[in-house]
Amino acid sequence: MRYSSITDRLADLGSEKWALHIRARQMQASGTDVIQLTIGEPDMPTDPLLIAEAQRAMNAGRYRYSNGRGEPSVVNALTARYTRRRADVTAENVLCFPGTQTALFAVMLGLVEAGDGVLVGDPLYATYDGVIQSTGAHRVTVPLKPEHGFHMQAADLEKAITPKCRVLLLNTPHNPTGAVLTADEIKAIGDICRKHDLWIVCDEVYEELIFNGPFASPFDDPELAERTVVVSSISKSHAAPGFRSGWAVGPVEFASRLLPVSETMLFGVQPFIADMTAYALTHDIGTSAAMRTSYKTRADLIVEGLSNVPGIVPLPPEAGMFTLIDVAGTGLTGEAFAWMLLEQEHVAVMPGSSFGVEAASFVRVSLTVPDTVIQEACARITKLAIRLLTPKERRA
Repeated sequence: MRYSSITDRLADLGSEKWALHIRARQMQASGTDVIQLTIGEPDMPTDPLLIAEAQRAMNAGRYRYSNGRGEPSVVNALTARYTRRRADVTAENVLCFPGTQTALFAVMLGLVEAGDGVLVGDPLYATYDGVIQSTGAHRVTVPLKPEHGFHMQAADLEKAITPKCRVLLLNTPHNPTGAVLTADEIKAIGDICRKHDLWIVCDEVYEELIFNGPFASPFDDPELAERTVVVSSISKSHAAPGFRSGWAVGPVEFASRLLPVSETMLFGVQPFIADMTAYALTHDIGTSAAMRTSYKTRADLIVEGLSNVPGIVPLPPEAGMFTLIDVAGTGLTGEAFAWMLLEQEHVAVMPGSSFGVEAASFVRVSLTVPDTVIQEACARITKLAIRLLTPKERRA
């Protein structure tokens, strides 16, 4: 039988990148004591006030067809949120989606097509290749170097641009590195995008999980308003990944042209989830603050526990729920180290290669488990690292 070309373009971009995570789940299901540090699923529960609001909305009959742009409750809440960042935002700038992933998919579908190039930093979130290649466009890599704290450099961006490039897919705070771009870095990147007439699609899902310092975004610069689209959700900020509630905010013309695409995919999101999202955006819910504290503490525990381990270099993140560990000193790639760690010490981490070429010597560790589990994982990582030393190195 015949299939469309999208199935070929995405053939290797699905669950294959998560093979170690899937294997760890299988081991755990069979009774093995596996420490799961692979995915960014918050260990904090969704706040009871949000659950109660969703229940209230369902009891009130808020489960019928929705508005294609989004329910007024959440559109108004998002308008208020982004007006605080840039005064010209109205409801006409907003589109609602079931999660950031769907928002990214739709936005890319509306901005690029076959033959176009999408610039994105490497390392990159594992699903970015899929949302780019689904359109027929191709990824154009901008290297994010450890010596720059994985912060995108404007010079590296400009060097990577080709005549085919149409979009810069930016991610700050960044997954998997935890890097947070500064206002000066954003300005320099924005200047390059204006010079080369590039869209900027900024994934800001970790905006509320910055450990120290301010958040900067191209969306907040009026000079970049005509070319910037923000995507985000409540999945990370409010520990509500299963509710699938996200959005895109961009220029009015962009939102108007993308609306039929969104309506063709899914005509609106669930009204009771929209009401819960509106409540989350308009009330002081303490989830983000609590997660910021716990994730920063856990990142510090990893740095403390592994800084003196031979062959291991932990890199403290600036935000988010992950940290990277450089394992090049063990003589193994991140992929080989991660699989050995799972099979021998029953600790599941993500190979850096799942996130790009620049992360090949790293593993990504999730911070979404209790402190004591983080400490036990560090102990097991240490055991493996020591075993990988040569006899001469052990005696030194």
